[in-house]
Amino acid sequence: MLSIIFLYWLGKYFYKLAEEYDKNKWGFAILGIVVYYAGTFFFGALIGIILGLTAPDTLENMNEMLLGLLMIPFGILSCYILYKQLEKNWERNKPVNEIDQIGSSNLE
Repeated sequence: MLSIIFLYWLGKYFYKLAEEYDKNKWGFAILGIVVYYAGTFFFGALIGIILGLTAPDTLENMNEMLLGLLMIPFGILSCYILYKQLEKNWERNKPVNEIDQIGSSNLE
């Protein structure tokens, strides 16, 4: 139940970002959730490979629930990076509305 609420919260931020820049809202909400799962899978596999090469016994005896909990911050980090990258790209490519700039000092 808690994971459903977390995924809703995650999708909501991407939905609002896409809404702010007039992009496909549901597509980016789903993209945020997919990136979360991809980030947890990628970093989980990476840690599994590193542990498998350095200490194989540790990986065999590790609790899967613990590994899943350890991967949550990596999934959130992946989503944060994507969110900031999308925000930066969309802000840079945002069309300039000259009507809003009338009376400002940077319009010459």
